[in-house]
Amino acid sequence: MDKSNNITVFILLGLSQNKNTEILCFVFFLFCYIAIWMGNVLIMISITCTQLIEQPMYFFLNYLSLSDLCYTSTVTPKLMTDLLAERKVISYNNCMIQLFTTHLFGGIEIFILTGMAYDRYVAICRPLHYTVIMSRHRCNLIIITCCMGGFVHSACQLFLTVFLPFCGPNEIDHYFCDVYPLLKLACSNTHIIGLLVIANSGLIALVIFVVLIFSYFFILYTVRAFSAESRSKALSTCSSHLTIVVLFFAPALFIYIRPATTFPEDKVFALFYTIIAPMFNPLIYTLRNTEMKNALRKVWGHQGLLKVKLI
Repeated sequence: MDKSNNITVFILLGLSQNKNTEILCFVFFLFCYIAIWMGNVLIMISITCTQLIEQPMYFFLNYLSLSDLCYTSTVTPKLMTDLLAERKVISYNNCMIQLFTTHLFGGIEIFILTGMAYDRYVAICRPLHYTVIMSRHRCNLIIITCCMGGFVHSACQLFLTVFLPFCGPNEIDHYFCDVYPLLKLACSNTHIIGLLVIANSGLIALVIFVVLIFSYFFILYTVRAFSAESRSKALSTCSSHLTIVVLFFAPALFIYIRPATTFPEDKVFALFYTIIAPMFNPLIYTLRNTEMKNALRKVWGHQGLLKVKLI
């Protein structure tokens, strides 16, 4: 393929062309970004400062919160800056970096959610072997595998995009650099590359989503024989995880499972897995989880008592 590229910068069209709407969006996303940082940092500190870090479920939740922070930080700060700027410009190199990091941390998050589903399956369906199967060594291997899987996925996305020739229009109809909007600007036939993107993003996400849904159906079938208290606890934990899975996967599948085309609605759906889901993760995992709420009270209540004594 002839790599004739005379594009050095891209212009992001963003979410809206109306200045008043952009200001309202800036205020909303600023609130979301602050909530994401406060909620996820709160969870990470509460887990690492208590015995919860010894439990595999919270071990994975700690890394999920970290990946949430990294993932949303690849998109949200640039989005908020552009909402106040006259021209929303991003250099070619920064565009490729954003593409790579977004898919890197997004891929890691998908695989961590899969690891968490495996942990719940073992805990509920094989409780007698749980401590042996989900040892700390096994948990570390799962996290390393998640990182490697995210890196391979992201490297493939970058490889499919970085060699595309861009020689015409440079306006990206999105608020961040993603594969499909870039394929639309390439001055070459991108049909084969579009199919490879579907295989790398859409089909992988679809397969993982189906596996997760079936695993939870199997868990729900298993908990029928449990006592009412155990069944309620298992359902509470699994429903929290399943809510995050649907919130993250549903909009992602809408965008990546179809052929390489773009719709105006893509930007709205992308907000769900880049900003909304990372913001709701802490709320869903704390408000519906007794152990997490107790850890929050233990850590932050203790800090409050220390402040009172110092005063």
